[in-house]
Amino acid sequence: MIKDDNSPVWDVIVALVLLTRLPLPQAPRVAFARQAQAVWAFPLAGLAVALVAAVVGWICMAMGLPVPVTAGLMLATLVVTTGAMHEDGLADTADGLWGGFDVARRLEIMKDSHIGTYGVLALGLGVGLRWMALSATLAVGVGPMVAAAVLSRGLLPALMAWMPHARRTGLSHQVGRPSQGVALAALGIAVLMARVVAGWGAIWALVLAMLAVGAVGALARAKIGGQTGDILGAAQQVAELVILLALVP
Repeated sequence: MIKDDNSPVWDVIVALVLLTRLPLPQAPRVAFARQAQAVWAFPLAGLAVALVAAVVGWICMAMGLPVPVTAGLMLATLVVTTGAMHEDGLADTADGLWGGFDVARRLEIMKDSHIGTYGVLALGLGVGLRWMALSATLAVGVGPMVAAAVLSRGLLPALMAWMPHARRTGLSHQVGRPSQGVALAALGIAVLMARVVAGWGAIWALVLAMLAVGAVGALARAKIGGQTGDILGAAQQVAELVILLALVP
């Protein structure tokens, strides 16, 4: 039993609660009062889901399953362990940013649970490209997938610190705006882990992912004036795809 309610362990559990659907111990209420400080652990949440997917990949490869099937099952594992929250954010972002003619309407569309044409296209292209890129990177093992999982989530606190909230409700607003120090800590942890599993190529992949996430943030600022949980989900998906593509051997 963890006696200190401000223990970094609770930060990790809070990050896992926010970004995954893994079974977790009950965290004290005070731990959720510091969610903005806990986002340093977002890369660890990425590591957790990536390790589950890696185990699935290793089992599939040991069974001699074709690479595309292995990659598909690993991708399905990532979707299940995160509750498809990032994919949902990508679809909602595409529908909202391109389906509305003013800020209020765009935010309304993004909040709507229904999915439109833009969302379907974004989701289909995103999943399809990630599947193909993951299949290609399996030639060198599961390291690129793990690197993509941790780096893409390690970039989210920076986006949260850089951009204001587009609305006064929602999960992102509830979590709060982290400090620059927390954002840098998250990115530093992600870089260290990615370097271990994917080598120096992870640094080049990170640079490209930073440009991609910056583009998503700039578009969101222009279209809705800031970020939301959906924007963060879309940024994670775009970053993960860019990193996988950059690490294709």
